[in-house]
Amino acid sequence: MTQFTLHTAETAPVGSRDEIADTTNKFGFLPNIYAVFADSPAVIKAYKAMTNLLLNGSFSPAEQQLMLLTVSTTNDCGYCVAAHTMGGKREGLDDLVIEAVRTGLPIPDRKMAVLHRFTKLIVENRGWVSNDDIDSFMAAGYSRQQVLEVVLAVSLKTLSNYINHFAETPLDEAFEPVRWRATQTAANAQVA
Repeated sequence: MTQFTLHTAETAPVGSRDEIADTTNKFGFLPNIYAVFADSPAVIKAYKAMTNLLLNGSFSPAEQQLMLLTVSTTNDCGYCVAAHTMGGKREGLDDLVIEAVRTGLPIPDRKMAVLHRFTKLIVENRGWVSNDDIDSFMAAGYSRQQVLEVVLAVSLKTLSNYINHFAETPLDEAFEPVRWRATQTAANAQVA
């Protein structure tokens, strides 16, 4: 069982309470990930700030969700895979793309496949990608700005994925219909 508290507005440190209220208003409930983050006002604020920066970047909402889903499957974070499966559906990410990422199958859309591959390379290689990898990404229609924003997405999800691993964040009821386990995917297979 986790050693981390699922905070509420009443139990959270004072510095996290505004963030909890804002998050609850945004989602209509307090996702457990934020309830865990609330133990550290710095972490909950950093996560929300990084999320807002990504949301205001150059990728479409569907592309953002694809990157977040890709990082989460690569890092074997069941909580975030479920959350970004729902987020992807909400933002219009094609169901075939979502299922391909969740199961490790090829992505039918070429541009989305390139974004998925490059994001996965960044995670698996800890940022050590080749000039050819960057050139291939940009040849698909992406920009240098977006190369950097992929790293922003990876950073955002690394924060939540790693905390979810050791905090054992329980999946929210809202995400149960899209529960995911690492054994459902070929996520550990070589990038094609």
